[in-house]
Amino acid sequence: MKFFDEATIEVVAGDGGNGAASFRREKYIPRGGPDGGDGGRGGSIVAVADRNINTLIDYRYARIHRAKSGENGRGADRYGRGGPDIVLRMPVGTVVTDADTGERIADLATDGARVLLAQGGKGGLGNLHFKSSTNRAPRQFTKGDPGEQRRLNLELKLLADVGLLGLPNAGKSTLIRAISAAKPKVADYPFTTLAPNLGVVRTGEARSFVVADIPGLIEGAADGAGLGHRFLRHLARTRLLLHVVDLAPPDEAADPVRDARAIVTELQRYDEALYREPRWLVLNKIDLLAEDERERRVAAFVKAYRWKGPVYAIAAISGEGCRELVHAVQAWLDAHPVPAAADAGDPDDAAPQVVSPAPVAPRRRRARDTRS
Repeated sequence: MKFFDEATIEVVAGDGGNGAASFRREKYIPRGGPDGGDGGRGGSIVAVADRNINTLIDYRYARIHRAKSGENGRGADRYGRGGPDIVLRMPVGTVVTDADTGERIADLATDGARVLLAQGGKGGLGNLHFKSSTNRAPRQFTKGDPGEQRRLNLELKLLADVGLLGLPNAGKSTLIRAISAAKPKVADYPFTTLAPNLGVVRTGEARSFVVADIPGLIEGAADGAGLGHRFLRHLARTRLLLHVVDLAPPDEAADPVRDARAIVTELQRYDEALYREPRWLVLNKIDLLAEDERERRVAAFVKAYRWKGPVYAIAAISGEGCRELVHAVQAWLDAHPVPAAADAGDPDDAAPQVVSPAPVAPRRRRARDTRS
């Protein structure tokens, strides 16, 4: 299935039904009075995060979602039926914003999170509500309210603990295959991943983390060059970035230090906050170097790059150094848990607490006046 992480949809809630103006007309009951019922409420549209969905492909083709209107009220105290709600199931990590105002409506960051996207219109009142001691035969009634209508932008941000950052062919897909059960395409010829891949890395019983392989960036990605800029948003939720660098590029003219700096520059231009996230250096493909040359090449790269953070030298294709890397990542994640404030602090980042509209409770039929 093709990966879709953006969509624009239109949601149209149902209108409320109109109230009725009606009077009882029964034999032997000369003063029956008004008996017009209320209109039913219009159907609302609700979004629900579902962990079993991993793409927004359904919303690329079904762009308009329209709920049914409520029925009109009728005589004999009969109330109109409410319109059924529409539930839109979306991947966990979907951010919903208003396409016209840019207002963030919801961040469906947890499985089962629900948010009201468009409220159905309230039903109108029948004339039985307007009866009084001075108005025995009211002919007033109200029309139902219109339902809300909005254009929404849907943007999927993958939920991962660790993100892999680097140039195309740096070995990110090979690394995620080596440390998880994910099977992205790899080959011995140059190409770039076309869609993000997620893998679960298990380091022990009940201990694991999720890693995201983001399609390779190229210089100028922040200005729209290549595909990488489209997927940088998926790094926004990660807690740790692994910058994967090809230490033995096939092109002798290539400069790994210059390429590494170019990628970090693009990251900074795209999002300053993402640039400041914790980042480790992972020097890949050391198996292509002679054993007596590896340590020298790693030290030379670190010195030229002026890197002072953690450094790991690995060979993803053979798994060399990968075990040490994943256990170090797990230890770091355990020592830096997600802050509680991320769950209940910033309202923009917290899971939405809006509950879907409650169904209309059946109303009792009013007791008839049997006096003659």
